[in-house]
Amino acid sequence: MGFKKIGLFALGTLFGSVGVRILSSRDAKKVYTHCTAAALRAQSDVLDTVTTLQENCADIYEEAKAINEERQNREAAAMVDVQATKAADAPCDAQAKDDGTDEAKEAVE
Repeated sequence: MGFKKIGLFALGTLFGSVGVRILSSRDAKKVYTHCTAAALRAQSDVLDTVTTLQENCADIYEEAKAINEERQNREAAAMVDVQATKAADAPCDAQAKDDGTDEAKEAVE
């Protein structure tokens, strides 16, 4: 059993040192450089997409605010029209009530 553990340790050390040499070779460095360049390009594309999305969201938000403001203005104008109509009808109603009351008083007398 002792030789097996020593053998596994020796193989691990050998693979580790070979792995370090492979990872530090010129070809490996080229691969790392190309992968890093591709990642930077992807990052740039993602940032461009995010910027476009943020601009679109800002436009949508501003348009929604404008729609709500127009709606509030229409509702306020409608309320003013209703109040004006009620105010215009109120003297007629009061006059009609007064006319009926006067006629009732005259009939009683």
